[in-house]
Amino acid sequence: MKERVQKILAEAGVCSRRAGEQLITSGRVTVNGRKAHLGDQADSGRDLICVDGKRIGATEQKVYLMLHKPRGFVSTLSDERGRKTVRQLVKGCGARVYPVGRLDADSEGLLLMTNDGALTYALTHPRHVVSKVYYVRVKGDLKNVERLREPIEIDGRMTSPAGVNVLDAPAEGYSLLEFVIHEGRNRQIRTICEKSGFEVKRLKRMKIGELPIDPGLKPGAWRHLTEEEVKYLKGL
Repeated sequence: MKERVQKILAEAGVCSRRAGEQLITSGRVTVNGRKAHLGDQADSGRDLICVDGKRIGATEQKVYLMLHKPRGFVSTLSDERGRKTVRQLVKGCGARVYPVGRLDADSEGLLLMTNDGALTYALTHPRHVVSKVYYVRVKGDLKNVERLREPIEIDGRMTSPAGVNVLDAPAEGYSLLEFVIHEGRNRQIRTICEKSGFEVKRLKRMKIGELPIDPGLKPGAWRHLTEEEVKYLKGL
């Protein structure tokens, strides 16, 4: 059955569909020896599809990981500034896996990694609404907490309203807030807090959908997802 080439790349675990489009436009993908173009279709069972001259394997075993990302690591496989990457943390998993979404270098917590491009696309594309829960330690006047729930502009677009609950409110010092958001905008929670007069001390992702971080995973540790967890994520 013929499908768009970028979809085949994603299902083969090469990259996400969006990244596949970039590979195609940069001339790095060929189908039966000819350079592929956006919109081209192919049959992964019959056609010879290569990236940088290397044939892709549509039947590559899918790997799904849960990583407790520590602070100080960027959610990429390489970094032009020489910073530590999450790739270093999962190098023993036996496959080339990619982060599902991102956590900035100063943030920590639940990060999924996989070579299943179709699942990555489903969990990160803007039209798919997947909630994410964060615990955020902040310093600021809780009288202004309502401002945290208001949409703000990031990169020329308004965000959706965030769900914010106060979990711990000491008389002095830092308060613990729970944020529930449905987008993956760059540094979204930090920007919301900054514009509302709150200083972020610590930010940790606790859940993706109803999948919580494994409390037994120490920062920097990872494990394979269970069959039930993978099934749940594919059903979102």
